[in-house]
Amino acid sequence: MSVLIVGSVGLDDITTPSDSRADLLGGSASYAAVAASFFAPVRMVGVVGEDFPQAHIDFLKARGIDLEGLQIVKGKTFHWAGEYFGDMNTRETRSIELNVFESFRPTLPESYRDADIVLLANIAPDLQHLVLDQVQEPRFVVADTMDLWIATTRERLVALLARVDMLILNDGEARQLTGETNLVVAGRRILDMGPRFVAVKKGEHGCLLMSREGDFFAAPAFPLASLADPTGAGDTFAGAAAGALAAKKGEITFDDLRRAVVRGSVLASFNVEAFSLERLKSLDDRQIAERLEAFRRLVAFD
Repeated sequence: MSVLIVGSVGLDDITTPSDSRADLLGGSASYAAVAASFFAPVRMVGVVGEDFPQAHIDFLKARGIDLEGLQIVKGKTFHWAGEYFGDMNTRETRSIELNVFESFRPTLPESYRDADIVLLANIAPDLQHLVLDQVQEPRFVVADTMDLWIATTRERLVALLARVDMLILNDGEARQLTGETNLVVAGRRILDMGPRFVAVKKGEHGCLLMSREGDFFAAPAFPLASLADPTGAGDTFAGAAAGALAAKKGEITFDDLRRAVVRGSVLASFNVEAFSLERLKSLDDRQIAERLEAFRRLVAFD
């Protein structure tokens, strides 16, 4: 089973307290697609300009990612620059150049329209709606969002929630969307808006997974001694979770989602160990299995 991922593809300039890098592979679709590729075949839809480095395309292809849906158009690629401070929980955007992404309209190749699992990565709700208008009968749809869309396109985002199976967002966004400070109450409010499941990311404190049927699961984040670059951690989480779901046949249950979010947490923990997607370039199945086992020991109790 394959996973369709639609989102941004771009170039990032990232500064941390210890280092600075330029023209790194970035974008929500890039992180999500690479993470998902460890668990299932991936089809990726996005747009880049003529300046997009061939090395980045070669890397995505080397991960087995189907790039038929990647549009390469005249102009410059979406470019983001940001700086992290202190313990890297605080970030400031230094510049955003939308470039070709400003006029992006996702058009699915015919071969993508029978997608089994769909991940609507962090793009405007109108574009997420457009993707759902083109797919046939996906088994499970996951949507990611951000504070910008909650503030500027709330009505379209709420309409989207009736069309998806699971929403992924962070704790601040959950509070912003619902007006609730308690995350359990906020999660329930989101479930009332339409999705059957909601995953609330809490950064270094893990993730809360809830269902409309009343199921609840709290997954911790994997403890790390060092953090190189947190960019894309949330997209990596979403992509790995979607890929894990694609590897499951039949009806997707809450237990399947529990396993999926743990895999999302594990892949995100690897991703932050280096800049951009550099850590995932050297990652292999053995290392993933070892960290999954360490994660199991972390949450085991008598």
